[in-house]
Amino acid sequence: MNFEHTEDRRMLADSLNRFISEQYAFDARDRIAKSQHGFSKEIFQQFAELGVIGALFSEADGGFGGGGFDIAVVFEALGRGLVVEPLLGAVMVGEAISTAGNDAQKEKFGDIINGAVVAAFAHDEADTHYERTRVATKAEHSGDGWVLHGAKAVVPQGEQADLFLVSARTSGNVDDEAGISLFLVPAKAAGLTVRGCPAIDGGRVAELSFDGVKLGADALLGAEGRGHATLERAIGRGVLALCAEALGAMEAAKAATLEYLRTRKQFGTLIGSFQALQHRMADLLLEIEQARSAVINAAAAIDTGDRLTRERALSAAKFSIGRIGALVAQESIQMHGGIGMTWELPLPHYAKRLVMIDHQLGDEDHHLQRYIALGKEVAQ
Repeated sequence: MNFEHTEDRRMLADSLNRFISEQYAFDARDRIAKSQHGFSKEIFQQFAELGVIGALFSEADGGFGGGGFDIAVVFEALGRGLVVEPLLGAVMVGEAISTAGNDAQKEKFGDIINGAVVAAFAHDEADTHYERTRVATKAEHSGDGWVLHGAKAVVPQGEQADLFLVSARTSGNVDDEAGISLFLVPAKAAGLTVRGCPAIDGGRVAELSFDGVKLGADALLGAEGRGHATLERAIGRGVLALCAEALGAMEAAKAATLEYLRTRKQFGTLIGSFQALQHRMADLLLEIEQARSAVINAAAAIDTGDRLTRERALSAAKFSIGRIGALVAQESIQMHGGIGMTWELPLPHYAKRLVMIDHQLGDEDHHLQRYIALGKEVAQ
């Protein structure tokens, strides 16, 4: 299999990396992350104009990419720049609409791709602990439409979202795979309360409360009670995006650490000449290459028709990224010494983002268990 990027992907990566280095310096990023909105709508619009959002979707959906490697290229660059703009939500909501949406719902793609609509993925609840089938939020029939009751937790950039993809139970027990339905909920829906707070790694998250939110029949995405497969595909794209983002953050942390070892002197000698630090850095470089291999494997598998192959590759990548990301965070800070803990330096921000990526869409322990369970399905 040829893992070299196409010319179009290389051009996209070059233009995106150049834009981020010129327009998204660390000081600017820090101001954006700490702002009231938690991201810059102007920068988000510029990403759309550069074609970054369009690269995440297929031509059939109005984009010009949509493959696993397109997602990986974009999010690796975003991770390298610690970008906080809500492209992850666009990927996941867009995949769900592409998979299960009708013609009217797919018309929303245009506004998502051009940056006019900020989409957010609202599935996690306070006590789910990454279990995808555990959905307590309920949707009940009301005339020709629906009424939603419940809550969703830790929705990235939920305060500024225009559209939410919400999972709700329409039948079955709280842990059943069957009975999960998906809904497209406008942010201005009556009865929807959005409460935001800052995230510790930058940007903002929100809690959503649904108190008798009334929706029309057209809000249901796909067939009633059969949303789990669509949910799995949307989460899969999100997992790949997060893994690629983590890889970009690791590369940035690695570069910063190498530069420090090459310039910092102790007792009149460059610390990069110390054999113990050389060995630790060599081990770190090997681990990062292993992470890259896991991302490549996941990007290649995500477009395959075989579900078990796809999901095992994604869980394997997320497990690897969680383990290696924590290692990169720890080693980079330790090799910097005390200055590695100063908040004014970009490095601790990368370290914190790497740790938090592990906890998004399932941590390493969760994905290790999932990989084992999927392996048992393969063996049957």
